[in-house]
Amino acid sequence: MRAFRRPWLWIGLWVALFALVALGSLWNADALPAPSFEGIDKVQHFIGYAVLSAWAVMLFARMRAQALAALVVIAFGIATEVAQGVLTTDRSADSADAMANALGALAGLLLSPTPLAGTLQRLDARWSRKPG
Repeated sequence: MRAFRRPWLWIGLWVALFALVALGSLWNADALPAPSFEGIDKVQHFIGYAVLSAWAVMLFARMRAQALAALVVIAFGIATEVAQGVLTTDRSADSADAMANALGALAGLLLSPTPLAGTLQRLDARWSRKPG
């Protein structure tokens, strides 16, 4: 894990993102806004899982841990699709959604060699400074 002054905060926010994605995936489809164009849900899946994976890149310094986290994100994406088919009456499991989830998770790994990978550390350091 990268060096943080408040690691519990950044891990907690990552867990909250997982919960938000799960909630959005299992929420009653009738209560959600109508799609603005065909295929928007695939874009949403891709972005949501890219964010989950990119957050892991910002949490973990080593590529091995980042790749393992991306595999966890992919497994979570598959599990949410299965849960949609099993636990809901108005949603269904969709292999195309699972593919968009996996591609998003892999895309999130692309953040690793960039300066953006240290974003959470910079925020943590900035918020930890004493005023004055």
